[in-house]
Amino acid sequence: MSGLNTKPSDKKSLFIISGIIAVIAVSLFVYLMWYVTPEENLERVKIIAVTESGCIGETMDGFAVNIGNCQAEPGDVVTAPVDKKAKERAAAMNPTT
Repeated sequence: MSGLNTKPSDKKSLFIISGIIAVIAVSLFVYLMWYVTPEENLERVKIIAVTESGCIGETMDGFAVNIGNCQAEPGDVVTAPVDKKAKERAAAMNPTT
């Protein structure tokens, strides 16, 4: 029967631990949403291929991007929205650049 009587200090500890876990979970969620939310800038892109999934272009600093449907031919230079954060993540994954 000692399991039925819980001490107030046990409940207080449980609430503190639950609160800490909740703060950590919310912080991780907010950071993840900030990290993956696109931040698009208009950049000049040289079209290198036209595929079924859209035009593939290369930014002036050498990143390949899919800009979606376009009316360009390979070799054309167009202005297109490019996700700045995707370029930063790609640069972080490739130490040779």
